[in-house]
Amino acid sequence: MRRGNMILAAASALTLALASCGGGSKSPVTPAGVARLTTIDFANVADYANPRLPAYFDATVKALDNSPATNAVNNRVATLGRVLFYDLRLSTNNHASCASCHQQRFGFTDPMRFSNGISTAAITDFHAMRLGNLRYWQPGTTFWDRRAASVEAQASHPLHSLIELGWGGPAGGLDALMRKMAATELYPDLFAWAFGSPAITEPRIQQALAQFLRAMISSSSRWDQGYARVFSPTAPNRALDRDLPNFTAAENRGRHLFMTSAAQGGANCSSCHLPPTFALAADSGSNGLDAGEKRLFKAPSLRSVGLTGPYMHDGRFQTLAEVVEFYDHGVQDGPALDHRLREGRAPRRLNLSAADKAALVAFLMTLNDDALIKDPRFSDPFRR
Repeated sequence: MRRGNMILAAASALTLALASCGGGSKSPVTPAGVARLTTIDFANVADYANPRLPAYFDATVKALDNSPATNAVNNRVATLGRVLFYDLRLSTNNHASCASCHQQRFGFTDPMRFSNGISTAAITDFHAMRLGNLRYWQPGTTFWDRRAASVEAQASHPLHSLIELGWGGPAGGLDALMRKMAATELYPDLFAWAFGSPAITEPRIQQALAQFLRAMISSSSRWDQGYARVFSPTAPNRALDRDLPNFTAAENRGRHLFMTSAAQGGANCSSCHLPPTFALAADSGSNGLDAGEKRLFKAPSLRSVGLTGPYMHDGRFQTLAEVVEFYDHGVQDGPALDHRLREGRAPRRLNLSAADKAALVAFLMTLNDDALIKDPRFSDPFRR
């Protein structure tokens, strides 16, 4: 009864707080608990649903969008997702959040090889993936090993993990988490505001987090600034192989290598990491990190790849120079090796010069997106 009364009281308070939305000149009032704990202002909600995208984020990019029709981005729901993403109380011991492993200043990844989660006594199995342009990947599966069918399904995996947020097994599962959330002065109000009722459920948590994650669109790097000046939808290869006016000679050489096929003297990187999103091609296979590999890995978008290492699913490479060295002459054979990394029956060897390897690294650095890593819409909303 006590929990039910708390929820009803919170819902009533929210109804009164938002009653002024119905007309007149009054602005909606942020409930006291929300105002005390966060910087969220119901009268000035951040816009997640209508991103300003460059002209080259056109139909070719929209075809890659994995957003389901049942979870189109809504500003209120995505705002709730932002709160969930940063709230330490979503862990069992109030020590970890999604943002602990996916840090905005590092392109929403972790500079540590493996992440700690709720305790320094345990680490995750994989390196935390960057999140920019997560939405532009078909078929929409997530995690390095593609084990989650969608961003929605992925969103609550860390909650169930004993290492990450800790609610698996003896901790009581998500029922225990949702009781904890319902007892706060924050979440009944926010769920009622976002969904129309204060009910806190796993599907709603998944929806909100997925909307927030998909809103992390990267389109403001130096490469974008240059490509916007030469892009033409009718040009050969959409003008992807034209020199960019804001690039150095080395950066343009690296861009050429990235965009050009091996048969034409390039490195053929863009056939797997598709511009302009630089997300992975849907038909990609293994990248041959280990001999005999049978698994199909999923790489994140290369946007902001230069902000921090380490790299690969197990963080084995510390620098982009090591990554380029690997693709130049280190790819190993195996049943799952991507066909684009083969030459005949053997793994392809690029045999690039030292200057060309350095040029590729220089180009990859132009994909860093300072706008995304500083965007207040994706920053911590809590008053710490």
